[in-house]
Amino acid sequence: MSVMSTILDGKKVAAAWRLETQIRVSQLLEHQVVPGLAVVLVGHDPASEIYVRNKVKQATKIGIYSVVKRLPEDTSEVALLQVIRELNADPEIDGILVQLPLPDQIDEETILLAVDPNKDVDGFHPYNFGRLWSGQRGLVPATAAGIMKLLADYRISVAGKNALVIGRSLIVGRPLAALLLAANATVTIAHSQTQNVAQLAQQADIVVAALGVPKYVTSDFIKPGAVVIDVGTNRVDGKLVGDVDFDSVASKAAFITPVPGGVGPMTIAALLSQTVDLAQKRQ
Repeated sequence: MSVMSTILDGKKVAAAWRLETQIRVSQLLEHQVVPGLAVVLVGHDPASEIYVRNKVKQATKIGIYSVVKRLPEDTSEVALLQVIRELNADPEIDGILVQLPLPDQIDEETILLAVDPNKDVDGFHPYNFGRLWSGQRGLVPATAAGIMKLLADYRISVAGKNALVIGRSLIVGRPLAALLLAANATVTIAHSQTQNVAQLAQQADIVVAALGVPKYVTSDFIKPGAVVIDVGTNRVDGKLVGDVDFDSVASKAAFITPVPGGVGPMTIAALLSQTVDLAQKRQ
């Protein structure tokens, strides 16, 4: 029996979330507090350019003051650290986001450590990462926060469920595993060295694909009625496809996110919401 999945519409949920955030912004404006977001972009990575443009456009639309610090590809680590120090000290900036990846001459870890943990809107600072893994709420990487919000909006409870997260990046896999664990799921993390990913997936109630391999997760990975979250964004023949083979999996899963229009919009909505959280703290 073929059952078509319920599509988890990230566009729709993100739009409603942005509206909530906009209302919070207008409440802050009444108290003369303008939420401020700074984005630091080094070089001209085309994907990063698009992300930054979208972030700034949506931030401005809901009343967040946003600054983009554009630095040339050959910027030194010392020069970038100076920019971050200035933003750390700027009272009008609540959130600082350094767009990754950075050019080779710059050590990513050094830069992430330099961002004030209280302005680390991306949640990548080891201090915030440590808080997350020790079960204390704070600043969380936006994609992981967005996925949890999407599940909550569709009233998908993760408590007591087996969740498989495929991918262990600091941006998605690890923080999402921590959030699922905090929500009482039983979590397995699979990665490039994991031997039996398909068997693990067949046991899972929730499968998150965040490994950057087009259409890696096929229908034989998925048990009927599972929830499938696709974090992948891969360009194949000029078309955007996820890490999940949508057409084959959609006939087995109970819920599935599309690419595009699933997790992507939730990421920016989460970022805007966290920027406003920081502005509220400042107020």
